Amino acid sequence: MASSSYGFVLVFLALVSQFVLASASTAYIDAICKHVTDNAFCIQTLSGYRPAASATSTFQVASAVLRLDISYAHKSAGFSAIAAIENPALKKQFKECQDAFRTIIASLKSAASELKESPDTANYDVMVCTDSTTVVKNLVGKYSDKASKNVIMMTLMMEKLLAIAVGATVAVGG
Repeated sequence: MASSSYGFVLVFLALVSQFVLASASTAYIDAICKHVTDNAFCIQTLSGYRPAASATSTFQVASAVLRLDISYAHKSAGFSAIAAIENPALKKQFKECQDAFRTIIASLKSAASELKESPDTANYDVMVCTDSTTVVKNLVGKYSDKASKNVIMMTLMMEKLLAIAVGATVAVGG
């Protein structure tokens, strides 16, 4: 009888601790998303991204945001590289798009390395990424082929993710 009570207590504590951790991570996510115009997208994105949802501080959520953005920029650069091979007529434009995404990656990596010591510098590094998204939109935004449309859609998503990264650097202190 005593062992079943002990087991119940352990299960209860495990459930309560998960609730407390989930509530804490929600507070950290909210601390970032309150600085983002599309608050609903921010909350949905970060709540669904395990490293952010399981974070135990605002700094950890912010770091997770930067990793997410870096990953997405890598995927976008990779798609642009493939598009350059598959679309000889727009090879130059897609190569330049790939370079723009590589610039975003470098800026986001810089932001990640500076986040703790200089959140304001990290914030600047994230904000300059919009220059690169503008470059991509100017390069292929006027074309109607499938690859160009996909690169533009990826760029628009990148902009939404960058807005979350700006919110993250502001929440940390930038």
